[in-house]
Amino acid sequence: MKVLVSDSLAQDGLDILKASLDVDVNTGLSEDELVGIIGEYDALVVRSATKVTARVIEAGNRLQVVGRAGVGVDNIDVDAATKRGILVVNAPDGNSIAAAEHAIALMFALARNVPQASASLSEGKWERKQFMGVEVTGKTLGVIGMGRIGRHVARRARGLEMCVIAYDPYVTGDLAEQLGVEMCELDELLAQADFITVHVPKAPSTVGMIGEREFSLVKPSARLINCARGGIVDEGALIKALEAGQLAGAALDVFSAEPPPPDSPLLGHPKVVATPHLGASTQEAQVAVAYDVARQVVDILAGRPATFPVNAPIIPPETQAQLLPFCELAEKLGQAARQLAEMHIDQVRFSYAGQLADMDTDLLRALLIKGLFGITEPRITLVNASMVAREHGLRVVEEKTEDATPFANLITISFQEGDEERVLSGTIMRGEPFIVCIDQYWMDIVMQGYQLLAFHRDRPGLIGEVGQVTGRHDINIAFMGVGRLEPRGEALMALTLDEPASAEVQAEIEALKDIYRVRMLEL
Repeated sequence: MKVLVSDSLAQDGLDILKASLDVDVNTGLSEDELVGIIGEYDALVVRSATKVTARVIEAGNRLQVVGRAGVGVDNIDVDAATKRGILVVNAPDGNSIAAAEHAIALMFALARNVPQASASLSEGKWERKQFMGVEVTGKTLGVIGMGRIGRHVARRARGLEMCVIAYDPYVTGDLAEQLGVEMCELDELLAQADFITVHVPKAPSTVGMIGEREFSLVKPSARLINCARGGIVDEGALIKALEAGQLAGAALDVFSAEPPPPDSPLLGHPKVVATPHLGASTQEAQVAVAYDVARQVVDILAGRPATFPVNAPIIPPETQAQLLPFCELAEKLGQAARQLAEMHIDQVRFSYAGQLADMDTDLLRALLIKGLFGITEPRITLVNASMVAREHGLRVVEEKTEDATPFANLITISFQEGDEERVLSGTIMRGEPFIVCIDQYWMDIVMQGYQLLAFHRDRPGLIGEVGQVTGRHDINIAFMGVGRLEPRGEALMALTLDEPASAEVQAEIEALKDIYRVRMLEL
């Protein structure tokens, strides 16, 4: 499989990719250039420079994953990727400490006028009184957004003997207590904080989050730090607040346009400390994010789940390990149900019994749906499975129960065909996926190869007659099983064949006395 790395990536990440994949490094590509070559690749690895637009996604006929060596994915059209079933992953842990430390560094630089004083001294001046600063000890730091980076900042601020308050509607009281942080509403934070640091992702709901109204609430002595994303702070409103004395200063690592235009009033402003998006620019962070994204790309292309999926549910590693044996089972159950059905399915029920009932089964649901629609919709992944089901008018109902007797775990698909309920149940035995129930018939069928199902009335000699038909057509029977409700009653014969039975062979078997339906499954 081929991977395109279109932005600079630490050698550690490249080495991981090259160990098992064919890797091309081609940086500085325009959108047209990227569109022209992306169809050759199964994965794309970027940082912040490459713009993965809808055009790029559409041209990526083979793309399975786009990996971002960093936290933000605002340079990737995640919606377009989701529709195509392309997984987007990032590396949120790798540069969290670097970004948090940079926010603290900017806070100190802002508090003590470090860059302005350095520039003045470089010009031969000695202006000690002009650069009078403030201490951070005992001051109140307001943290907007308590994700990974925000939490790292809060911990470090507590170590500096600062009082830390925070705004994040998704943080529980227990976590805030563990961090020694007081949670409050945004307006309250703005009014109380001496230093305000922003750590929220860029999204439609956060663009312009700090604007004129918000600046009107802060203390004139307050200072603002933004190491998150440009656009979260309204730059026009920021300039007005600085000029009007509503804000004592600002430290910015990010801008609405990067790089900002040379005539930007923020550059060179006496109350502004500015750096060129250096939040993740440490040697340690670059190695960490490269490692994290490369490891995920290798795993995804090998059929293993991602650690940090952006557009799919996050499945904890311990749950992934427990679910992996059931992944093949789930997809093949979906395939079998699709082939067993004789009518359009409007609603399907997925049931998970036994130990599976206590796990996150999002991955299994996606694979069951993939099996159901694998022929008509070949690009179904954990990312877009539920979307595909909705587009096809399929309602999915899920249920869980602890009782899987007599098995440790059981996955069941059931759906209605007229007045008849069709049921398929499967489990893992001896390390292999088995069908253990079809409709009301219990049996053990290894889920591989060709399965001929003959619904019939149980009578002496019928199995031999079926064998004669397959023998005449040189079709070898590898395994045979029968499930029945009672002697000489309704029954199901399942034959595992080495070769597929043609439509003519199936019709010949169905024409035998007491056989009333034949279905062929290819797994």
